[in-house]
Amino acid sequence: MKAFVIDRYKGPLRQAEVAEPAVGAHDVLVEVKAAGVNQLDEKIRLGEFRQIMPYRMALILGHDLAGVVTAVGAEVRQFQPGDEVYARPAGDRIGTFAERIAVHEDDLALKPASISMREAGSLPLVALTAWQALVERGNVERGQRVLIHAGAGGVGSTAIQLAKHIGAFVATTASASNTGWVRELGADLVIDYRSQDFEDVLHDYDLVLDSVGGENPEKSLRVLRPGGKVIGIAGPPDPRFAKELGASAPLRLAMTVLSSRIRRKARRRNVSYEFLFMRADGGQLQKISSLVDAGAIRPVVGQVFPFDQAPHAVSATGTGGGRGKVVIDNELGTSQRNEQESS
Repeated sequence: MKAFVIDRYKGPLRQAEVAEPAVGAHDVLVEVKAAGVNQLDEKIRLGEFRQIMPYRMALILGHDLAGVVTAVGAEVRQFQPGDEVYARPAGDRIGTFAERIAVHEDDLALKPASISMREAGSLPLVALTAWQALVERGNVERGQRVLIHAGAGGVGSTAIQLAKHIGAFVATTASASNTGWVRELGADLVIDYRSQDFEDVLHDYDLVLDSVGGENPEKSLRVLRPGGKVIGIAGPPDPRFAKELGASAPLRLAMTVLSSRIRRKARRRNVSYEFLFMRADGGQLQKISSLVDAGAIRPVVGQVFPFDQAPHAVSATGTGGGRGKVVIDNELGTSQRNEQESS
C-alpha cells in the first residue's frame, strides 16, 4: 500500500510502498479517508522527541484519522466492517498518512454522524488534548475563568468550544484579524497578542491552557488566582510526564531539571504547572462525538490537501498561524489541492 514515510530524522517525507498493516486480535483495520496534520508530525520528523520517543525507521507519520472499518481482529466486539470511525492511534502505532492502518479497538470511536470524514479526520488529537486539559486535568467547572492561548489554532479553537460548553468564562489570545472568528467560537474576551500583553489585562484566572511555549507558560502563572493551574502542551516536560512515559533515570532527571524553574515559580505564587502530552482514548473520543452531534463542538478545517501532497500539508502546518487544522483528504484529486473549507 502507499504511505508517506521518513527514513531518518530531518529527512524528507516521501511516498513509499509499504507492507499491509498486521491486524492483531484486538485491532481494527481502517481504510483511511482523511488524516489531520499536526505540528507534532513535523516535530517528530525533525527529531525533537527522539530522546523520549525513539521511533524505528522507516516511519509512517500521521496522528489523526477518519475512515471505514474493513476488517476486525478475532477478539474485537465493538466494531464491524463498514463502521465509520475516527481515532488518534496510541504511542508507537502512529502512521495515518497511509491508505490503511490497524488501530487498537480501545483507541477507536464511531465517527460523529453529523460531520464529514474530512472534519472528523481533523479532530482526534486536538479534541483529546482539549478534553484531557480542561476536563481530566483542569476539572473546569461552570463559572470558572479559563485562558486559552492561540485560540485560532487547532487545539485552541476546540478548547474554546469545550470550555464554553462547560460554562466557563473564556479568554483567548489571537491576532486582530481572528478576533471576530474566535468570538463566534465562544470566546468572551480576546487579547490581540500583537498589540496587548495578556498579563496586563487578565487576573484571577482558574486555568490557563498554553500551546505556545517559550516565555508564555511562566507569564501565564501571573494571571492565575491562588490554587490556579497552567497546563502546557508546548512548554517544558515535568516529572509526572517522565513517570507516565516510563523514562530512564537520566531522562527523568533531565525533565525534572527542564521544568524546575517554572515549577519553583509556580510554588512561590501558590499555583501549579503541569505538562500534558495527550494520550489516545477511544472512550473520550466517543464522548466528544456526542458533543459534536449535539452541536456543542464543531471541527475547524483550514487547508485541505490530496494524499499525494502530504509533504506540502506537513509544511503548511509547520508554519502555524492559520485557522483550524490542515487535513489530508485521501479521496481528493490533485487538481483540488489547497482547497479552503469554510467552517
